[in-house]
Amino acid sequence: MGERKGTNKYYPPDFDPAKHGSLNGYHKTHALRERARKLSQGILIIRFEMPYNIWCDGCKNHIGMGVRYNAEKKKVGNYFTTPIYRFRMKCHLCINYIEMQTDPAACDYVIVSGASRKEERWDMAENEQILTTEREEKEKLETDAMFKLDHGGKDKEKLNKALPSLLELQDHQAGWKDDFQLNSALRRKFRTEKKVMVEKEEKDDAVRARTNLSIPLLPEREQDKKLAALLSLQTPDSYEDKQRSKRQAISSRSWFSATKGGGATTTTPGSLLQKLGLQGKEAAVAKALGPSRAPLIRRKSEPQESAPSAAAREVVTTEQDTSWSSLVPNYSDSDSDHGH
Repeated sequence: MGERKGTNKYYPPDFDPAKHGSLNGYHKTHALRERARKLSQGILIIRFEMPYNIWCDGCKNHIGMGVRYNAEKKKVGNYFTTPIYRFRMKCHLCINYIEMQTDPAACDYVIVSGASRKEERWDMAENEQILTTEREEKEKLETDAMFKLDHGGKDKEKLNKALPSLLELQDHQAGWKDDFQLNSALRRKFRTEKKVMVEKEEKDDAVRARTNLSIPLLPEREQDKKLAALLSLQTPDSYEDKQRSKRQAISSRSWFSATKGGGATTTTPGSLLQKLGLQGKEAAVAKALGPSRAPLIRRKSEPQESAPSAAAREVVTTEQDTSWSSLVPNYSDSDSDHGH
């Protein structure tokens, strides 16, 4: 209704916003219409709902909780800063008027006239239930040691009196136990545990997929977290250090395997590389000289040194074989010597 009234409003030609303010001011009516007809007396018509069951004093009929009436709401006082409202309504079965008002101290409604409350309150003492401790009794229990000791003795006496009846009730309930409820509780517990297991398995699968593992994972412990935080997941040697150590191992390794028995001796890789370098230099020099230059000819030895012994020749041959002799040709025994 409010949405319908808020649209398509007709403003008369003599409507002046500065003078009337709104259409309600122009028509001299209240926004609540009939509900505010007694607003000058401090009364507002509201929709009131019966808070509990009552008996009407006029027709003696029962009025149930939740029955709604058009009631006159009026402020009659204050409880500290909380206002107290009174509601006056007419019974729907007779001409009797019922008056009720709020009770902020007890957080309840009080019947002023025209009806009586139907008492259906639960009395714990009549139903042999444990009564709640009053505030005064709580203060005595906290401050008075003798009263606390006496109260504890009375509680033990009540327990000893009620113990046989409690055991009898337990035996009676055990005979009428419900297997369906037990099964439902067991299945409910199993579903909860299964849900936790499935979540744990999903987490473990994610960890195994990330780390490329295929082993079962144990539950995580606080001690494992502390130990993992202390570990350093770095290799002792970098990639460059590993490559450098590999090259050193290759360069220090022998190129030729040593011969068994009394054969030629094996030279070290360092001296062998040095000799190969010298040989390369001599080959470069020979290539630079070219065929136009006279070949390097070793002079003929003097007569007293012309004929070395066989043992000496054997030693020289061995040294030449083992030390990769020079690439410069030796013409000491060639035909050119005989030409001179």
